[in-house]
Amino acid sequence: MDSITSIFREKKLKLTPQRIAVYKYLKSTKEHPSAEVIYKSLQPLYPTMSLATVYKALKTLVEVKLVQEINLGEGNFRYDGNTCSHPHVQCLSCGRVDDIDGICFEDLNSKISEFTKYEVLSNQVYFYGVCPDCKEE
Repeated sequence: MDSITSIFREKKLKLTPQRIAVYKYLKSTKEHPSAEVIYKSLQPLYPTMSLATVYKALKTLVEVKLVQEINLGEGNFRYDGNTCSHPHVQCLSCGRVDDIDGICFEDLNSKISEFTKYEVLSNQVYFYGVCPDCKEE
């Protein structure tokens, strides 16, 4: 909680209860929920919070790099409380998204610089397959 407080203070942003709730929710799960899933999960605790508020909180948290936005294509965004550089795998059957632990891409940006004249600032790596649950079916 200290990091979110200091980052918001440094950026001169208001730290609202809704932003804190969205941040805490994402830090408490290994799931990669959509804004709608976050909204439904927080609704019992914050009945007056709207879906628009969740979207605005997520936008701010992504901008200050406290949350990672995962673009799964076709306007399908998920959110990850783990902001370290790591790959994801998505099930092509059910859409589930998981982290791939044990592989670090921290040095990937510098390795890529040999092959381009771009100044590479970040990366997101995705793998696609079938999750264990769907594979059983």
